[in-house]
Order: sequence, then structure tokens, then C-alpha cells
Amino acid sequence: MDEFSLILNMAIVLGAGLAGGLAARFLKQSAIIGYLLAGVVIGPHALGLIQESDEIRVLATIGVVLLLFTLGVKLSLREMIRVRRVAIGGGIFQLLTTTGLGIGVAALLGWSLPEAVIFGFLIAISSTMVVIGMLTQRGELETVHGRVMIGILLMQDIAAAFMMFILPVLGGSVGNLASVLGLAVLKAGVFLALVLFLGAWVVPRFIRRVASQGSRELFILSGAVLCFGGAFAAYYFGLSAALGAFAVGLLISESDFAHQVLGDMIPLRDIFSAIFFVSVGMLIALPFMAANINTVIAIVVTIVLGKFVICSATARLFGYGGKAILLVGAGMIQIGEFSFVLAELGLGTGAISEHLYSLILASAMISIILTPFAYSLATGLSTRLIQARALRPDTAEGAPQSVEEVAKISDHVVICGHGRVGGNVAQMLRQLQIPHLVIDLDPAVISSLRDRGIPCIYGDAGNREVLSKAGLKDAALLLIAMPDPMAARLALDHALRINPQLDVVARVHSDFERDFLRGRGASELVQPELEASIELTRHVLCRLGLSEDKVQEFTNNWRRTCST
Repeated sequence: MDEFSLILNMAIVLGAGLAGGLAARFLKQSAIIGYLLAGVVIGPHALGLIQESDEIRVLATIGVVLLLFTLGVKLSLREMIRVRRVAIGGGIFQLLTTTGLGIGVAALLGWSLPEAVIFGFLIAISSTMVVIGMLTQRGELETVHGRVMIGILLMQDIAAAFMMFILPVLGGSVGNLASVLGLAVLKAGVFLALVLFLGAWVVPRFIRRVASQGSRELFILSGAVLCFGGAFAAYYFGLSAALGAFAVGLLISESDFAHQVLGDMIPLRDIFSAIFFVSVGMLIALPFMAANINTVIAIVVTIVLGKFVICSATARLFGYGGKAILLVGAGMIQIGEFSFVLAELGLGTGAISEHLYSLILASAMISIILTPFAYSLATGLSTRLIQARALRPDTAEGAPQSVEEVAKISDHVVICGHGRVGGNVAQMLRQLQIPHLVIDLDPAVISSLRDRGIPCIYGDAGNREVLSKAGLKDAALLLIAMPDPMAARLALDHALRINPQLDVVARVHSDFERDFLRGRGASELVQPELEASIELTRHVLCRLGLSEDKVQEFTNNWRRTCST
């Protein structure tokens, strides 16, 4: 029966994950909560359906690697460069302040200095899996607050690698901290140089050569090889395996084959991600939680409130506005998956006790479960504050509102959101010399636009006070290109109150959102996925020999059918 134990365990884990996920979705909650609770139920401390979880932990690690790889492929290297300031500076600030908070709390609880330092390390790291999963479900990966959180999380993953070198020193198994960290920095530098070399010369040629063979199986296999090859290389050099997978994915994102690689890997990612969250739930000992409930609650409250304040302050310190402040803070209140690895390492080296290890696991799970609720609460709160005009438009240092430029233009296009979609539209309008003005919540974007002399306003386009400064009464058209559905709704409502006759074109990602915005007064709604399918169909029909007139008639009719 031993040779079938892994198959049996996977069947139990996936079955429990499916049941928990369905129950959570039925209750209109995140599937992640269902996975975690399913793990608690089947784990060794409850029903005991799975006693040994080492094999499941290996599969869970694969889930983390796949998640970071697909995230790297989905993101753009240029998008990451845009948030480098808050990712590096903000990430370091958040890590130092949160670690300091943990050390202070641990000292008050009477823990030893090594335990206090390790506790500070552990609570400083948030969960990449939870945050990205939550942002993906809500369609907010490309929003300003989404990019900020991802940037800080990547900095945390880098820091986690160095924490792994420090923990044995705290446990007394390694003597010279300076030499250990020096070696870690050297290995990280070698790995970075290797990634840059492979990204520039090897990876693009490798993918192109495999794709030219016309084999779907070989293409999928090549994506898996790059993913796990990058993960192993990072691990070999003493860094996080997931970080290595992300770096390779980020290089692939700049190639012509990125979308196909992403499509092939997402099903694997989703399966192993579910395994990861179920495995986390399996670690929780309910009897221990019950016996130490007061301490667990005190630690959870400290973590949640402390990280909310610190992460929110980080976003504010680096120039982001009201909505981003709330959502960044609420999205990163949990303890991360790398904290489990660090806790196990600390336990193995004798740096922390079994009691502290169990406290960390219990607190981590509760903080993860609370995250979707806190994030939804922050989303609703930010929306109500904006609607009540309680949040005034912030002005970032180096990115002030361009009042002078706004006053000089009329009959202009107001573009809400200067991401990939809004940025392309703005570029074409500049080529046609059509006057336009940009509203964006990213200080780096605003700073770049001002350097080029482009009229722009820093702020949330869902804020009436921000929109009122965009000259909407004299504007020819409003383009809503933001990926955040709630911000798009607010921008439309406020804009039409300022100018009821304003022509509004908006980007949507679902039939429900399209019908909703049309009912609120939008003139034209564009669904990128629908337009892509229509354009692909047009190319197919033209290549099959149909006349341009017939193809145009068919696509026009199809567009009208899908839009009604």
C-alpha cells in the first residue's frame, strides 16, 4: 500500500480542497478560506485522514513555485520597473519596522532575544500566495495597489532568503554572521548575473526553437523546464526557489510566446495552489489553539493591526493616495508561506521552541483567514469615503497636479488610468495631436508624464474632487481605462454629475459590468476579450478567402449581438 500512499493522499487533499472551496464560494467567501479549513478537518489534529504530510508539503512548494512563475509571465518587466521605488525602499522600510514591532512584542511577552528576532522576521513576511490569489480573483493584479503589493512582496521574498542564513547563527549552529551574509550576497549576485545572461541570450532562442517544432507537448514541457530550472538555480545559490521561478517568468513575459506559456501553466498552478493551502490547514493543532487561545488572540491582533498600520504607512510614505493606502494595508496583514519555512528552520536549529512554533502556525492561519474579510472591508470603506468626498485628492511629492496645463485646454479627452490600455490610447492621441489629459494614481506615471509636458492629475479618478479639476465641462470625451470595476463605476457617476452631456467610453471585463455601466449612462463600452476574439475571427475569415465586405458585415453583426 506504501507505493500508493501519495496517490491516496493527493486524492484526499484535492477532494477536501474541492469540498471546502465549493462551500466557501457558496457562502460568497474566498476559496482560500475553504481550502484552509478543509486542511484543518483532514489533518492529523482533527479527523487524521492524513498523518504524514511531508509529501504534501513538497507538492505545496511546487504550488508556490508555479504561482510565482505564472505571475512573472503575466506581469511585464516594465510594469515592475514602474514600482521599483516603493518595492525596494518601501519593502525595506516595511521589513525593518515590522521586524522591530515583532521584537518589541516578543520582549514584552518575556521571550529570549533569538526568539524575539525570529518572531520579528516571521511576522514581517506576508503571503504571496494569499495576496496574488485574492488580487487575481478580484481582477486587481494590474491596479496601482496591486502592483505596489506585488513589489513589496518580492522584496520580502528576497529578504526571506537572507533570513534563512541568519537563523542558524541565532540558533548557535553557525558562528560568524558577517561571513555568512557576505557569502549570501555573493551568491545572490552570481545568480542575478546568470539570470540576466540567460534572459538576454538563451531563453528567447530556446523558446523560439521549441515553438518552431509545432508540438504543443514539447512547448508545455519547455515552460515547465524553465520554471523549475529557474527555481532550482535560485535554491542552489541560496535564494528562494519561488523567487527564481518569478525571475524566469519575468524574462519570458517580454517574449512573443508569453501568453501561450501562461495559458499552459495556469491549470497546473491552480491545482498545486489548492494543495498548498490545504497543507497549511493541516499544520494547525486545534487542541493547542484552544489551550493557548488568549496568547494566540493577542499575537493575531498585534500582527493584523501592526501590519495594517505599517503597510499603509509605507504606501503613504512613497506617495500613494487614499484608496491605495487602505487596500495595501488590508491586503498584507497576514503571515506568509515563507514564514512556515523559516519557523521550521528555527525549530530545527534550536533557535525557537516547539511552543513558539505552534503559536506562529496558529497565528498565521488565523491572519490568512482574516485577510479576505479585511480586504473587502477596506474596499467598501474606501468606496464610501470617496462617495462622501471625505478623501481629498492627495498630491505626491514630485508629482503635483498640473492645474496650469488643465486650464489651457478644452475639447480634450480625459483618460482615467495610464496603464497598458490607457497609455496606448494616450500615445495615439499624441501622434494625432488631439489634446488630452491623464488622471492616474501612480506617482511614477505622473512624474514621467510631467517630465514630457503632458497635462496630468495625480489622484483617484473615482474621486469627484479629482475629476472636478480635469475640465470635464469643456471636455470632448471621457475614457475610463482603469481595470478596477468599482473605480470605473465611481468615475462614471461623478463625471456625469459634473457634465450630464459628457460622452463616456469605458473598458469592461464582463457582461455584467457592461450592462451595469450602460445603465448608468456610458456611451460606449469596450470589452477587450470580445474585441480580441472578433479581430482574430476577422483574420481567420480573410485568410479563408471571404471578401472584406462580408467579413466586416459579419463582425459588425456579431459585435452588436454580443453587446445587447
